[in-house]
Amino acid sequence: MFTGIIKGKFPVVSIADREGLRSFIVQLSPELVEGLSTGASVAIDGVCFTVTQIDGTRVSFDAMEETLRKTTIGSLKENDHVNIERSARIGDEIGGHVMSGHVSTMAEIVAVNETENNKAVTFKVSPEWMRFIFSKGFISLDGASLTVVDADKINGTFQVWFIPETLRITKFGEKGIGDRVNLEIDPQTQVIVETVENYLRQQR
Repeated sequence: MFTGIIKGKFPVVSIADREGLRSFIVQLSPELVEGLSTGASVAIDGVCFTVTQIDGTRVSFDAMEETLRKTTIGSLKENDHVNIERSARIGDEIGGHVMSGHVSTMAEIVAVNETENNKAVTFKVSPEWMRFIFSKGFISLDGASLTVVDADKINGTFQVWFIPETLRITKFGEKGIGDRVNLEIDPQTQVIVETVENYLRQQR
């Protein structure tokens, strides 16, 4: 389980591709490696991965073909930065919202509006996912727990505003039009929507 509170952005220092499998290494900070062990779960750009090896602050992960096809991990390059969150522990403060690290789909940035202290970004997603995206609702983008400012279900877009601290600690300060991000729908919202839809179908 994750909370969507990103601990920082860290570089991918090595990538090795084999048939249907990508192995990659992320250079973490000493603080994030402390207490980390092989087999632990780490969210990388919102995707849940299992630690396969630890060498100092260099931590290794494997991505299967399905993950490479459905998330931005498939387009990672060496020296790219990724958002990192370690799994939550019982008793931790949940500053964002409960997340699984199971990406629903990818969204594309279609507009960016920057002011002195804010960055408003508009994302486009396949229409079927807009059923679960509401203004003022929770959403996870590249592992960050965020609030939707405006959802346009007709055009299949939604907008998110980023404060300077979020831009500093995550990759969103570097993102621009045409970039894609991993999107995880809030699971509670999805359950509610699907339950209501099923009920209404049964009443017809």
